[in-house]
Amino acid sequence: MDPELWSVRPLWLTVLAALWGAAAGLLVPRAAYRFAVEPDEAWRTRCPDGHVLTGAAGGWLGLARCPDCAQDLRDVRTSRSAPGDAGRGPGDAGRVPEDAGRVPDGAGRMPGDAPTAYRYGTATPLVTLATAGACAGLALATGARPELAVWLLLAPLGVLLAVVDFRVQRLPDVLTLPLAGLALVLLGVTALVPEHAGEWPTALFGSLVLGGAYFLLFLVNPNGMGFGDVKLALGIGAVLGWYGWGTVVLGTFAGFLFGGLYGLGLVLMRRAGRKTSIPFGPFLIAGAYVGLLIGAYAA
Repeated sequence: MDPELWSVRPLWLTVLAALWGAAAGLLVPRAAYRFAVEPDEAWRTRCPDGHVLTGAAGGWLGLARCPDCAQDLRDVRTSRSAPGDAGRGPGDAGRVPEDAGRVPDGAGRMPGDAPTAYRYGTATPLVTLATAGACAGLALATGARPELAVWLLLAPLGVLLAVVDFRVQRLPDVLTLPLAGLALVLLGVTALVPEHAGEWPTALFGSLVLGGAYFLLFLVNPNGMGFGDVKLALGIGAVLGWYGWGTVVLGTFAGFLFGGLYGLGLVLMRRAGRKTSIPFGPFLIAGAYVGLLIGAYAA
């Protein structure tokens, strides 16, 4: 292969990976909003103003925007700019009279009230940029090796888990367990493709060992380690184990380091005490990402 062509190829891979990450990141806020509930609550099916979430895959796929709220907002603006407000004060234009005839709708809002949310959940631009950047970094580190496709498929799921855990300190089983299974299956297929740079047996053992280690930590200190973190460790162990035990150790250490620094920062800012619970999943994912980048680059 022409060396000049090889030097340009990673750039194209990086651009394509960033575009993929941006497209996938656009869908993360809606899914995060639906998953970000307490353990005893059902997944959200309505926007903050009470409109049913519709769209692909039963309303799970789509932007974190409510078209019904947008229409309500347009209707309110139209009513406020309509003629017939003579005799009212400057601040009274379009205001609905307070009378007994007003009946609240299903969301508890009165007719004429503007919707409280058109865009909801975590800021879409921030999540989109984060997912695009994560995918671009993976492409730069991995290059044209076949496992890059696995990393790009799993990265948006990792971002989704991090967002949900930050919001409600919860890692849903419907995300963590499929992550582990999907990682092992996809890496098993990748191991059959020429020019890969990892080992599937190590990925399997990495999943079992890291999951077992986190389970022991959970038994020792249930208040410091959630069981959702244990399930997440199964998938992360598989991803890190692909590049060997050194990558597993590095990614695990980085996760604890990031989590410790975050907790220390909260204590120093007096926003938390030593026993305050913090979401560990995002730092576990961030540490795994750093370990994966270094492992992929060194492979």
